Amino acid sequence: MNSLDIQTLNNFVNKNIEKFHNNKLKTLNDIDLKKILKKKNPYLFKAKNITLASIFITEILDAFLSSSEEKQFGDFLEELAIFISASTCDGRKSSATGIDIEFDKNDVHYLISVKSGPNWGNSSQQRKQIDDFNKAVTVLKQSEHTLHVQPVLGICYGKTKTSYIHSYMKVVGQNFWYLLSGNESLYTDIIEPIGYEAKRHNDNFIRKKDEIINRFTEDFLKEFCDGGVINWVKLVQFNSGNLDLADK
Repeated sequence: MNSLDIQTLNNFVNKNIEKFHNNKLKTLNDIDLKKILKKKNPYLFKAKNITLASIFITEILDAFLSSSEEKQFGDFLEELAIFISASTCDGRKSSATGIDIEFDKNDVHYLISVKSGPNWGNSSQQRKQIDDFNKAVTVLKQSEHTLHVQPVLGICYGKTKTSYIHSYMKVVGQNFWYLLSGNESLYTDIIEPIGYEAKRHNDNFIRKKDEIINRFTEDFLKEFCDGGVINWVKLVQFNSGNLDLADK
């Protein structure tokens, strides 16, 4: 295993964290109010007794952005993991379904699926991951590959100890980054470059978000409020009105 040059790592993170922030801004620029209103649960917001249009818009926007941000940052962490494995053990992005990284180390061929955090996927998604592991292992064993094949669920943060579940190894937090690099402190080394110019990026994001909240609030007041009061019936009709059973 090759040692990881920290300066090279920092340069990679600095460059690619820019992409993460740019994607966040692009998500903001592409947002459509009515599409969000159709996706979010109006009953939930009514149950929270939201009466201010600006608060309603802020909450649905935050809910939408949170799920989008998690996906975008997960993509960044996957790219980081691939870069590290390529630098240390000639790792590469896998072409197998459901597998992100492949590399050989100590006579073991690792098949790694990268997840950003421990609370990933529902039960069907977890079953599919097991199927993807099993299929990838079967393909490799049918080839002339002589190494032992080890599927790994690699989770970027968390404190869970390494365990074996079904056919795969679950490696979390410090252990995951150590598996890729052989560096016990890598999981803390990467935190500083990830924050590269974070304040500048965040300030830009907040300014843009505030502009959108103000614009969406104005549009929402015009279309879904009567005399400044949220018309929940109209909002629910827009979100969920689709009666066709009466014609059956």
